[in-house]
Amino acid sequence: MNRLCLVFLLSCALVGCASTSPPVVLSPYPALHDELFTSYEAFPVETEEEVFYLSPEAKAFVDRATIISGGSAHHKSVKKLVSAIFDHSEMGLLYRNNANSTADTTFNNRAANCLSLSIMTYAMAQHAGFEAKFYEVDIPEYWTRREGFSFLNGHINLRVGISKDPTVMNIGPSFADVDFDPQMLRNHFPRINVTKKRILAMFYNNKGADALIANSYTRAYSYFRAAAVLAPELEQSWVNLGVLYRMVGEFDYAQQSYDYALNLNENNLTAWENLAILHRHKGEMDKADEIKVMVDFRRKSNPFYHFILGEQALEEGRYEEALTFYQRALRLDNTRHEVVFGMSKVYYALGDISSAERFLKRAVLLAPNEQDEHRYTSKLSSLANNET
Repeated sequence: MNRLCLVFLLSCALVGCASTSPPVVLSPYPALHDELFTSYEAFPVETEEEVFYLSPEAKAFVDRATIISGGSAHHKSVKKLVSAIFDHSEMGLLYRNNANSTADTTFNNRAANCLSLSIMTYAMAQHAGFEAKFYEVDIPEYWTRREGFSFLNGHINLRVGISKDPTVMNIGPSFADVDFDPQMLRNHFPRINVTKKRILAMFYNNKGADALIANSYTRAYSYFRAAAVLAPELEQSWVNLGVLYRMVGEFDYAQQSYDYALNLNENNLTAWENLAILHRHKGEMDKADEIKVMVDFRRKSNPFYHFILGEQALEEGRYEEALTFYQRALRLDNTRHEVVFGMSKVYYALGDISSAERFLKRAVLLAPNEQDEHRYTSKLSSLANNET
């Protein structure tokens, strides 16, 4: 099992502007190994300017969205901008977990995950003269599956507030929190203000993960390296570098990278889990089993731990085992639409169409956004059509 430490998800492409590539930085950390990917510079990462760039069309959208009807350029509304971003009559913004895009690409494609949504909204708020702050939300470990990999998702959202410019008068609320998943805000998870530099490193980390699952290993190294140099405190980059090193057969370097992540945070269970996987590849079963027992014990109260085991079992055709994992997850939290949908999938695989339909209806009710609700409703219609 490969686990990638990604920071995208709910809230939470180069653009056309000309720019130069970031300066080359010599490897300052022992866990970076440029000699393995000597052509990594052929895959330059987006600069900060490119990531946060807005085209004239996007800026015009911001101007229309913020200036109060009948008012002047000095009368603006935070609420109006945030509403316009989500308003289907304006942008029709869709949630897509793998939409790791720059601000302007997000605007043009009208699709985002929590990180790209926050990046775009930050750029728009800056153009409008508002203040914007990124927040990293401390959520329980939460995984999704994509192309045979388990992704550990982080959560980012944004607060947009009035500026300190005395010449600009805000109309309406003084701030607004921007998040794809309102449940995150209602749950009041702890969150900390993070820098623009850390957000950029997260963007590079996500792009590296995209490259890794596409088997573009040198491109993946270029992005992971950029993230590690920019924000060496970001544990996810070192974990993902370890996965990359293992996948190219460099087991010693993989261990070095996982150790680096664990030196930053000895409680990083994803680093421990990947270290156990590495020990198995090296034939060190006792070490692997010892780590697995520790990790499993610490995760057993997390519904998403059981959920992702159910997803993996379902993919491998172990339906009864998958059902057991989903049921455990459901007992721990019966409000998560992903878990309920998992129950529907496994019952369908087992041929129990009635139960599959019942859980799919529950998933529709629990869906946090219109995209998921539509997805489940469409599956429900297909299920009904197959029964007739």
